[in-house]
Amino acid sequence: MKRVTRGVSSIISLKLHSRMDRILLAIILTAWTCSASPPNFVLLFADDLGFGDLGSYGHPSSLTPNLDRLAAGGLRFTDFYCSSPVCSPSRASLLTGRYQTRSGIYPGVLYPSSIGGLPLSETTIAEVLKPLGYATAVVGKWHLGFGSKGMYLPTNQGFDQYLGIPYSHDMGPCQNLTCFPPDIKCFGTCEVGPVTVPLIHNEVIIQQPANFLDLERAYSDFATNFITTSAKKKQPFFLYYPSQHTHHPQYAGPDAAGKSLRGPFGDALLELDNTIGKIMTTLEKTGVINNTLVLFTSDNGPSLTRRSHGGNAGLLKCGKGTTYEGGMRVPAIAFWSGTISPGVTHELANTLDVLPTITHLAGAKLPKVMLDGVDMTEILVKRGKSQREAMMFYPTDPSEKYGLFALRLGKYKAHFYTRGSALSGTTPDQDCTQDLKAHDPPLIFDLEADPSEHYPLSLEGQPELQAVLERIKKVKEQFEASMVFGESQMSKGRDPSLEPCCNPDCSPKPDCCHC
Repeated sequence: MKRVTRGVSSIISLKLHSRMDRILLAIILTAWTCSASPPNFVLLFADDLGFGDLGSYGHPSSLTPNLDRLAAGGLRFTDFYCSSPVCSPSRASLLTGRYQTRSGIYPGVLYPSSIGGLPLSETTIAEVLKPLGYATAVVGKWHLGFGSKGMYLPTNQGFDQYLGIPYSHDMGPCQNLTCFPPDIKCFGTCEVGPVTVPLIHNEVIIQQPANFLDLERAYSDFATNFITTSAKKKQPFFLYYPSQHTHHPQYAGPDAAGKSLRGPFGDALLELDNTIGKIMTTLEKTGVINNTLVLFTSDNGPSLTRRSHGGNAGLLKCGKGTTYEGGMRVPAIAFWSGTISPGVTHELANTLDVLPTITHLAGAKLPKVMLDGVDMTEILVKRGKSQREAMMFYPTDPSEKYGLFALRLGKYKAHFYTRGSALSGTTPDQDCTQDLKAHDPPLIFDLEADPSEHYPLSLEGQPELQAVLERIKKVKEQFEASMVFGESQMSKGRDPSLEPCCNPDCSPKPDCCHC
């Protein structure tokens, strides 16, 4: 068993601060420790939401009043990243604090018939908190495996309760399903072969196909009831809400349909925002708002191939499926009334950092495995410096042969390989759909001066930049030497008999899976 670590020490610089700063942070943490109740945690995870999709990040027509209030009253990140440009590996890293390469959630994503899933040997945030008496629940899109008899569902991964669709809601026939009232059918294409998408409560399918018009209301009711029940019991809680929104095909019930200026995508985003508003209202009504850390971010960049039915990366290059900024740099907001001061931070942070941060704030024990995340407490509480100096960029199909496609060190990002993706198609930028291309020397960008990655820097006559490149290469070499690839769960293949069906013995499938 490897020793406990906050990451690769030779890569992540643990910046020391003044003695007074350390004393102040210790006083704050001591106050939390001595409080009547440990802090609660609400983790909000949007799907395919781009860096430029929220009003607080500059979109002119998105209607997101609750997220805008969250940003105005909390800490908004400008340099926050996910660990993968597609969802299953990104979700694995969020919940475990480990790169998807370690847990085996690669290449690509999991499907309804996938044999593999997030290994039960991995430790999730929920499993970190359970020994401290936390109530834990997840509502929404799981997408970390279903498996034989639902073996990979959240209730086997540290969560007390679950309500949701176990994977993307386009992973089942949708052409005859209603996505907007009164009876507007879902737009675009979905998977045709599998069963229709099920709605699962804990381990039981309660509806198949899921009713998209009522789905968000069910999610909202589940989330607010969980908070209310936990507060009444005076039990600390962890609520994880990985939303189906704003993934294709967009849908919305009567409270959001037709209410935004952005069409179907905007309506779906508004419905997500409405649920977040209800969660925040419940935190206030139950009196736990001042003892609850709320974190919001997205699993990856926007699906640009969907045009107006996809998201928006703002000024960032490309989107979902790529290791350009638009694929992995995402909006992020941290809110904690009375603890986090409103403002903006330009410090580096990653979804990998959520588990170590929550672990620290709860006073829990870190998993006894190699972690890739670092504690963000100092950024959140003091607007201090990040413990993270480097950001790693793996493609959707990471391999030991190619290693990292890109690496950011401070403000500089080096692309050793670039490759576009069909998920970022339809954009005028040909780089977003190009084939694999190696770069020697790598393309180097100053992300502070050029966040759009338009203008690679020349090394000629630039000894300081050459020195930066040498540091980047050293960090890359050390990181890749430390990476032990876990067994690929996707490579275990698929078995159609594993697809969730509310009538498991019925025939013919998948048509008979209806309840």
